[in-house]
Amino acid sequence: MTKNPYYVWISEIMLQQTRVEAVKGYYSRFLEEIPDVMSLARISEERLLKLWEGLGYYNRARNLQRAAIRIMEEYQGEFPKEYEQVLDLPGIGEYTAGAICSICYNLPTPAVDGNVLRVMTRVSEWNACIDDASTKKMAREILLVLYEEGNCSDLTQALMELGAVICIPNGEPKCQECPLRAMCMARKNHTYANLPVRKEKQQRRIEKKTVFVLRANGQYGIRKRADKGLLAGMWEFPHVDSNMTPSEAMTYLSKQGLEPVLLEREVPYTHIFSHVEWRMKAYYIACQNQCKELNWVAYEDLEETYALPTAFKAFLEKEL
Repeated sequence: MTKNPYYVWISEIMLQQTRVEAVKGYYSRFLEEIPDVMSLARISEERLLKLWEGLGYYNRARNLQRAAIRIMEEYQGEFPKEYEQVLDLPGIGEYTAGAICSICYNLPTPAVDGNVLRVMTRVSEWNACIDDASTKKMAREILLVLYEEGNCSDLTQALMELGAVICIPNGEPKCQECPLRAMCMARKNHTYANLPVRKEKQQRRIEKKTVFVLRANGQYGIRKRADKGLLAGMWEFPHVDSNMTPSEAMTYLSKQGLEPVLLEREVPYTHIFSHVEWRMKAYYIACQNQCKELNWVAYEDLEETYALPTAFKAFLEKEL
């Protein structure tokens, strides 16, 4: 693994709440266009979000830029080397700060995430709930004894690799390949399926939405979401918080002054966030007028310039 703190930082932020397989292409494209702290601090937010499009949790990208600006202003563009300085940057928590400082600077700063906690709880048959902050704190204290022996960079990467490749979260762990198998209590007692202990997930809230993919004069109508809340500041196709029938949709758009002339098709789609599920129905509609409340843009601009979150980009990919 690279010891460039900028590269490690970007990869760790991208990997938060996102699968490794989904990140690889984004990571390469991101670094190709934004190769260092200075370019991250200077890039437009619109372009930054377009590069992040599809990764979700867009405040991660905004915090990256806020942190880059801080690094330019306070550290003359050089990534800070002290744990507390790194932890103080926007969007960086204890795990990310620990990973950067241990991997890049060989500091004794444990990086405790779900992968590491899974290894620890299984090896020691530890039944504490890993969703509790107290468990994560205790895990850092336990690991600190090992980190103080040195080789911090290797230890962090080894624990990450064990959790990601060997002691996997879904399915049977690859115990025969694990270097810790001789000391693993969960393997000995066949309790690995019960570990780690997690809190019961809350049921997602269901929301119904009617989405309008509107075309007028060869352009498509989009609008920007509010600066706060879910998908803050992102572009979207206009929608209402209910499931409209085709006739209701055409009447609604007529009242907006759009003069809808043809409902071309209807496409259902369900998008799942961590806490809410959007059950969406999109109507693709040709209109006579372009209302001023929307931005009207070419299809190519939707592909190349405007960042649409996956919940709405799904309709763009349905062959407009």
